[in-house]
Amino acid sequence: MSDGAPRQSIRRRLIGLALLPLGVVLPLLLVTLVNWGSGFLDRLLVAKVGADLVSANSYYERVSAGIGTAVEGLAGSARLATRLDMPQAQLQDWLGEERQRLQLDFLLLLDRDACAHGHPKAPCLGNWPVVADALRGKADTVNDVFSAGQLAAIDPALAERARTPLLPTRNAQPSQAAVEERGLVVHSAAPVHDAQGRLLGVLAGGVLLNGNLEFIDHLNEIVYPDDKLLDSVGTATLFLGDVRIATNVRLFEGERAIGTRVSQAVRDTVLGRGETWLARAFVVQDWYYSGYRPLLDSRGERVGMLYVGFLETPFVAAKKSAFIGIVALFALAMLIAAIFAVLWARRIFRPIEKMHATMNEIEAGRTDARVGAVANADEIGELARHFDRLLESQQAQAEALQRWGESLDGKVAQRTAELQEALANLRSTQGKLITNEKMAAIGQLTAGVAHEINNPIAVIQGNLELARELLGAQAKPVEPEFRLILDQVHRIRLIVTKLLQFARPQEYVGYLEPVNASQLIHDCLLLVGHLLRKGNVAIEQEIATNRLVTCNKNELQQVMINLLANAIQAMPDGGLLRLRAEEWDEADMPIGLRLSVADSGPGIPESEREHLFEPFFTAHKPGGHGLGLWVSKSLVERYDGRITVDCPDSGGAVFTVWLRCEPLG
Repeated sequence: MSDGAPRQSIRRRLIGLALLPLGVVLPLLLVTLVNWGSGFLDRLLVAKVGADLVSANSYYERVSAGIGTAVEGLAGSARLATRLDMPQAQLQDWLGEERQRLQLDFLLLLDRDACAHGHPKAPCLGNWPVVADALRGKADTVNDVFSAGQLAAIDPALAERARTPLLPTRNAQPSQAAVEERGLVVHSAAPVHDAQGRLLGVLAGGVLLNGNLEFIDHLNEIVYPDDKLLDSVGTATLFLGDVRIATNVRLFEGERAIGTRVSQAVRDTVLGRGETWLARAFVVQDWYYSGYRPLLDSRGERVGMLYVGFLETPFVAAKKSAFIGIVALFALAMLIAAIFAVLWARRIFRPIEKMHATMNEIEAGRTDARVGAVANADEIGELARHFDRLLESQQAQAEALQRWGESLDGKVAQRTAELQEALANLRSTQGKLITNEKMAAIGQLTAGVAHEINNPIAVIQGNLELARELLGAQAKPVEPEFRLILDQVHRIRLIVTKLLQFARPQEYVGYLEPVNASQLIHDCLLLVGHLLRKGNVAIEQEIATNRLVTCNKNELQQVMINLLANAIQAMPDGGLLRLRAEEWDEADMPIGLRLSVADSGPGIPESEREHLFEPFFTAHKPGGHGLGLWVSKSLVERYDGRITVDCPDSGGAVFTVWLRCEPLG
């Protein structure tokens, strides 16, 4: 115990000396970094919403200026001057057309008394400062709040549109009002002069912002075009007083928050003191990084607000994730540092303990005891290494022998694998060579047969024509026989051509034409009708496309007949033959169509599927020559298509022909 106590004390002191700086410095650094990062991100987001508010205000001013330009341009145009003498009804119709063209909510022609006598209710608007300025010869565009009566005098539809029921809103200033009937209007007035420059009246027009969703959505798209705000949502709003009259802030179930009110803190700052708000704010039912600026009317009074902002929650989540990541990183750093500290302390006291224990074992009679490997490079480590040098030398020799044996085993295994791979390649090459030789032999045999048949056919055809010429009119009694002979000669030539096409399908491309899937299936079923009746096979068809594919109809017919015949042969005791034609689309783009032939037979084993389309592979089918599927695959691939096979769990086999509408080549 007396020997152990000092060593334990040394361990505690060394570990404490190593861990004390880590336990104090790293937590302080972590707190400082987190506080600085959080504050910096908040300032960055506030600066972002400030820039967004500048962009939104710029767009608002451009729209206002556009209204003023449109009204002033029309007031000074020859188009208006030439229509001033028109009857009032026609003039009002024309003004209605111009209002729609300029996308205004109202357009009025006032006389010098500021009254629109041609209007149904003849409103007099002399109390509008912008109209008064226009009567003095100055065109201007301003924001103003219209009462429900003023809106109804211009157009009852505007009064109805401005009517906004107020909704209960958290954090808003208490109010007994249930509805907002006023309207926030951007309107312009410009003087109208005659040819001699005399004032005739005023042209006034404007846009009602209440419920103007197109305006607010477009403003939001300009400020937040790509929603590049993590998962946050950018929003924009127009306020009349503290009431939202046009917004894309959403309530539950996606409805807009029109009729809700701004929080009292924002109202007091923006409408009460006329300051711009750039900070977090509670918006309807969540916190947003928000920017608010007051809207002034023609008298300089604060009558509304322009707002832009984006949801705070994703950034809070991002800060939380960053905080967790930093804490985890610091914890990992502390853990790694602690491990290294313990290991470093261990490097100091461990060799002494090991040498002391080894000497005790030697004194006790265990001559095989050793200190073992010591990493120290000081005198203590050198002493331990010298003590074990002889044992380490013997161990190094044994390890070298073992590595040599493992290396030899590895080389033997490598050479064995290379030999097996070479044998496999040799078998594959030998199989391909045999197949190529078979195909070459068939091609030569077919070409020779075609040549030997074509020569006597040419002689028969030539002599037949000569006989018809020599006999002349005397040949008419036997003309049907001559025609029959010519038909059979043509049939022999067609058979020869089919033989050549069978042997070398890539050299014979037939006439291409649009082929309809429904007609193709119908024709093929007629051609294999005797097999269907003989095999007691039922047919189920599903034609789900009207697309056409461009190919040689006879060749495609040959492919389908081959698949149908194989399917019928797979059901010797009868069954169900399912035919399906459907559209082939990829990435919402039309590619072509798929023709499927499915049988209810026993299916095809997995080991045979990969060889189905190889030449001369018959899958032990009686009477098969092993070329049908290979030729079919060659014909389909000629038109950049493919054939696939599948065996569903329910049984049977499904062959699918994938055909493009037009070949790629």
